[in-house]
Amino acid sequence: MKAIITVVGGDKVGIIAKVSAYLAQHSINIVDITQTILSGNFVMMMMADFDNADRSIDEARGELTAECASFGVEVNVMNEKVFSEMHRI
Repeated sequence: MKAIITVVGGDKVGIIAKVSAYLAQHSINIVDITQTILSGNFVMMMMADFDNADRSIDEARGELTAECASFGVEVNVMNEKVFSEMHRI
């Protein structure tokens, strides 16, 4: 199962490292990633593969939110199918 992970907030050193380390620790593979800075705001979107993960999407959402709280960024983890349906035109 694939998920879309979004991270948005003020730009700080270590955000990508923190998220990537969490994913690697739980066998969640990053399939695709894009990141930019918009007017000082950090914006990252990832597609992650949960097929071999030891965490569910819901568990990852809660844990990533808690782990990234110190960075002041907002994290969301959503099933790719749900994300695609929400953004279908």
